[in-house]
Amino acid sequence: MIEVNHLTKRYGNHTAVSDLSFTIEKGQIYGFLGPNGAGKSTTMNIMTGCLAATSGEVRIGGFDIFEEAEQAKKLIGYLPEQPPLYLDRTPREYLTFVARAKRIPERQIPEQLTQVMAVTQTIDVADRLIKNLSKGYRQRVGIAQAILGDPEVIILDEPTVGLDPRQIIEIRDLIKELGKDHTVILSSHILSEVQAVCQTILIISKGKLVACDSPANLEKLFAGTTTVDLVAEASEGELWEILSGVGNIAKIEVTEKAPNRCKARLNMGNREGNQACREIFFAFSKAGRAILQMSTARASLEDIFMELTAGEREEAQ
Repeated sequence: MIEVNHLTKRYGNHTAVSDLSFTIEKGQIYGFLGPNGAGKSTTMNIMTGCLAATSGEVRIGGFDIFEEAEQAKKLIGYLPEQPPLYLDRTPREYLTFVARAKRIPERQIPEQLTQVMAVTQTIDVADRLIKNLSKGYRQRVGIAQAILGDPEVIILDEPTVGLDPRQIIEIRDLIKELGKDHTVILSSHILSEVQAVCQTILIISKGKLVACDSPANLEKLFAGTTTVDLVAEASEGELWEILSGVGNIAKIEVTEKAPNRCKARLNMGNREGNQACREIFFAFSKAGRAILQMSTARASLEDIFMELTAGEREEAQ
């Protein structure tokens, strides 16, 4: 559906997007995830034809966004981070203007307006001035203009910024509903935002794509390591001796020690957590030493995101 090849955007000496390549398949919800300033909005602005690229290519449904802009843009509905609303108009007036700008036949406009306002649940506020609407309703009107004309691709830049928790949940539900009939791309710097609604996550850092996969596969690929945190009633020497009899421990890190008490973190590689704990328990029991506390964990998607974008955060600091 969308092909982005070697996309680069420079502002003087600053490179906002660097040799970015990826493919968007039809009928999925994609999430652009990255810290603020990672290049997400720049990429979206280029994909929608709102910003020229320094180099590279973007094709929407086979059409070049730069060379065949009119055909390509007909396939896209776009909501920028700041919705392009006319505050002194009502949603009905504003959406009528947008429909005409999109060259929707005049006779179809009333039906189209009714349809998009029903989907975005804005019918009840259709004749109120936009400046008097809440942030949540304004965002819904912004999404309504994006889906006018039934585009194949809907691109949403930070769609829940500034919303309260209830409004965020409502917009997430709306995005999921849109994903049933459209290809949806949304950007966010909030992990839970992308994880809650997206089937594929593209993590961007410093204008580069550093990971692209489903949330589950990202966790499997980057977070396959099982960690066991252990507090035992044993000296450090006894702890090392007991654990030497447990197989497949990749690393042992003693984090606290006292004459008869040790705390350690064990890297168990790809082993299943319960099985590893069982072997450790029996090893200490055989040696006559008590385990005071033991827990297992696997790195979360948040841990992956923090690791992949660590360089960007350090640079910002």
